[in-house]
Amino acid sequence: MRKIIMAMQVSLDGFFEGPDRDLSWHMVDDELHRHFNEQLAAMDAFLDGRVTYELMAEFWPTADADPDVSAPMAEFAHIWREMPKIVYSRTLKTAGWNTTVVPEVVAEEVLALKSQPGGDLALGGANLADTFRRLGLIDEYWLYVHPVLVGRGSPLFKPEDKTVQLRLLETRTFGNGVTLLRYAA
Repeated sequence: MRKIIMAMQVSLDGFFEGPDRDLSWHMVDDELHRHFNEQLAAMDAFLDGRVTYELMAEFWPTADADPDVSAPMAEFAHIWREMPKIVYSRTLKTAGWNTTVVPEVVAEEVLALKSQPGGDLALGGANLADTFRRLGLIDEYWLYVHPVLVGRGSPLFKPEDKTVQLRLLETRTFGNGVTLLRYAA
């Protein structure tokens, strides 16, 4: 059975974005981007919330046409365009770029998707990840912890009364100080 993997960037103080959706503190250099490309190219689909999808769709479809983008960014543009995407949204009705829109998360449908043959599924978007987490649908958490204190913004995890024990699978520190913490649920 394939896995659902939540891969998110987070500040040391637990925010996935700063005020006004600021992501300027993300320290994605070529080394980290090549790592992302390697991991994501092996996946079979992106599962995104609307906000994440729209953010990605604003930039990645034509990013490799810009002569100033790095080689890893151009490579990711190709990965993003070609990868099937499922966007969970109640407001978005249609989407381009190899994308299916699903109006709500139904656990049985997600479990059926997981049981299909193929590679793992990359989960993106903090709100969608929170829904998947509450339904017990996330198999692995890949947290890319940036060595920065944002101070305020949107926390990666919303409060919940339930404790979930995770098992550490891997740690890796990149040259820019970002550390991957990979956990199994």
